[in-house]
Amino acid sequence: MTAPQRAKPCFAISRLTLTDFRNYDSLRLTVPAGLIALVGENGAGKTNLLEAISMISPGRGLRGAEAASLGRHGGEGAWAVSARVEIPSGETQIGTAWSPSETEGQSAPRAVLIDGHLQRSAASLSDHMRLLWLTPAQDRLFAGPPSERRRYLDRMVSLLDAEHGTRVSGFEKLMRERNLLLTDGSSDMAWLAALEAQMAEHAVAIAAARIYAVSRINTSLTAERIPSPFPWGRVSLEGEIEALVENLPALAAEENYRRRLHEGRSADRAAGRTMAGPHRSDFLVLHGPKGVVASEGSTGEQKALLIGLLLAQVDAVTEAAGARPVVLLDEVSAHLDKARKTALFGLLEGFGLQAWMTGTEPQVFDGVSASTVVYQVDSGTLHESKF
Repeated sequence: MTAPQRAKPCFAISRLTLTDFRNYDSLRLTVPAGLIALVGENGAGKTNLLEAISMISPGRGLRGAEAASLGRHGGEGAWAVSARVEIPSGETQIGTAWSPSETEGQSAPRAVLIDGHLQRSAASLSDHMRLLWLTPAQDRLFAGPPSERRRYLDRMVSLLDAEHGTRVSGFEKLMRERNLLLTDGSSDMAWLAALEAQMAEHAVAIAAARIYAVSRINTSLTAERIPSPFPWGRVSLEGEIEALVENLPALAAEENYRRRLHEGRSADRAAGRTMAGPHRSDFLVLHGPKGVVASEGSTGEQKALLIGLLLAQVDAVTEAAGARPVVLLDEVSAHLDKARKTALFGLLEGFGLQAWMTGTEPQVFDGVSASTVVYQVDSGTLHESKF
């Protein structure tokens, strides 16, 4: 994959403010677009800063943590992240914050403000920021459990379809309610039937969005099959609902799954969970040049495929949003040899996007351009530095 022309606009953070977030008491940072390197020892706060940035997108951020766990140790629990963001239509101010609920026993949602206006949910952030990230935990993605790949898949889909996350959450809520009714032995058949009908509608919409996103990613992955440090691959879906959607009209797929839920009530009650649905799907990645599944490749090959997948997502998001996303790369050099590392820096520079990268030593970033902004991170403080 070659880097596209720099003429494309990009999302970029121009100012970032943190208050009582992780190990940051207070931080106010003004940054340019382009490559940004965060250098510091383990525990200095590099990943915490990336996590703070990830909170200006929908979901739980790059660590998947509960909002209640993000407050500064020794603080009162509340935290806030604010960013001035350059977007294709101009500039916007995004803020998100959380504080303990005054109602005992309830979990308070995090608040989201855009240009000073309180939003109904974090889903609205999709219209104002597009973020991709790669973390060390994802190095085990191909060999790990299906649940991790499914979360990765749905995050990928949400970047192309802003409503996808809401549908997934809605399906899970309906499924929990159905499971509870089945476990309690409820005789309210009408309510069960209504829940199953809604689950079927959500499930088909989820599967359709996944199928579209995978098709779009595959287009980018296989667009240029030239020799590259990041080999082309192919992504495929493995799931009962996805198969239904690919082979039946939407209404027929909904009816098929609704009937499957109805007929499976006894088995689901015995198992204590819903045995079929989009929550059981998986996705596989094939190493194109070798023709083997990614999990069979070496650690270095798997990391190269992950980066290739990320670059394909940059292409797909750019086409969907009309601008390149912000990219967060935590310990990006892990499992990369010098040639691949240098190639990655060159591609990121060529994309013209804003990328935040972390590393424990300055040598990690050998090969970046002189325009890269470097910050030394030390115990929740940042100082601009030089290589």
